[in-house]
Amino acid sequence: MEKQKLQAVILAAGESSRFWPLNSNHKSLLRIMGKPLIWYTIDGLRKAGVEEIIIVQGVNRDIEEELKNLKDCAPVKYVIQSEPNGMADAVMCAKNKINGQFFVLNANRIDCQEIVVKMLEKSRQTGAKTILFGQEAKTPWLYGIAKVDGDRVLELIEKPAEGVEPSNIKIPVVRLLDNKIFGYIEKVLGGANKNEEFEMAISLYAKENDTRIIILDNKYDGISLKYPWHLFDAQKYLFDKYLAKKQIAKSAWVAKNAVIEGNVFVGENCKIYEGAVIKGPCFIGDNSIVGNNSVVRDYCDIEADGMVGALSEVTRSIFQRDAHIHSGYMGDSIVDRGVRCGAGVITANVRLDREKISARVKKEKDGVKVLAKVDTGLKALGAIVGQNSRLGARATVLPARFIGKNCQIAAGATISRNLDDGSKI
Repeated sequence: MEKQKLQAVILAAGESSRFWPLNSNHKSLLRIMGKPLIWYTIDGLRKAGVEEIIIVQGVNRDIEEELKNLKDCAPVKYVIQSEPNGMADAVMCAKNKINGQFFVLNANRIDCQEIVVKMLEKSRQTGAKTILFGQEAKTPWLYGIAKVDGDRVLELIEKPAEGVEPSNIKIPVVRLLDNKIFGYIEKVLGGANKNEEFEMAISLYAKENDTRIIILDNKYDGISLKYPWHLFDAQKYLFDKYLAKKQIAKSAWVAKNAVIEGNVFVGENCKIYEGAVIKGPCFIGDNSIVGNNSVVRDYCDIEADGMVGALSEVTRSIFQRDAHIHSGYMGDSIVDRGVRCGAGVITANVRLDREKISARVKKEKDGVKVLAKVDTGLKALGAIVGQNSRLGARATVLPARFIGKNCQIAAGATISRNLDDGSKI
């Protein structure tokens, strides 16, 4: 009898609405170090021994379009979730391709390799076909929480009332499941809250079948990518893991008096002009330009075809492909593809009182999308700029302001509030 392949289902069909204005495509397609985040998740699964990967994507098939152009991406299969109806529905979309045990995880779980290995070890040791991954939570009433007896899971309780939680163990979405779970999902589909159906199905399964848990420390706290500024966490994790030395492509041109220090990657056909300073860790993608007397420093990611023009300073920022700044200051900021910033553009990135920064983000409340104030936990956060927006010369953006896609901001304007997609100021 042929041994069943170990499989994984990657969930990548959501709308990424809370990631506005960086949600032109699924958030796992944002690039760090030249590759979309989902690439790192796929690579981690392969290295952990997963042989077949199924990606659940949306009807626009943006994941498939992006990955097919990557020469070093492992083969994957695709299924379509026609509407964003929650995780349980997404997992059911892959039912006909699943043969035995399988993992379910979010597309942005770029740190999955070690977790998957530990879960497989637990399954072999105990014989249990379903293994959950748990972590201690300081505010367990905000999460799905496991009721446990030793390493056995008795049930899952979604957002228990404060003070009566069965434990403080939350359950992130990296789960090794028995294919019997599909029968339990079918029992709960169509309930009042589609966002709780997956946990309900696993809870029903755990009451009737041996279900174990591994509890890991904060090293495995994961990259949540709930809001746009969480992309900085992903960037730091990937830089620290993969950017271990200075690498300058042979086809790159670097002026004799340019300074490149630390762990810096400079891609093919880049041009680093006279007087430029790059202090790592930094990534400069293929065909990018760093102009005369500019400074790029401290966890900067400039993706392919990017430009940091003369007399600019860019620090702790992320430029997606074909994003340009002519001159000025860009700190703790993220700009999406095709953004253009004119001469002298400034992104303020700290409050005058140096306290933590709050941001207004798009959230859904009672089925309606509203703006809500969220504490970012950061003391430095600049601008988040959506795809193809244009900022005129000497425009200034105050801390933690979000500029939507395809916006046009006139020279000298000061942006003190969020701007919807297509705004003209």
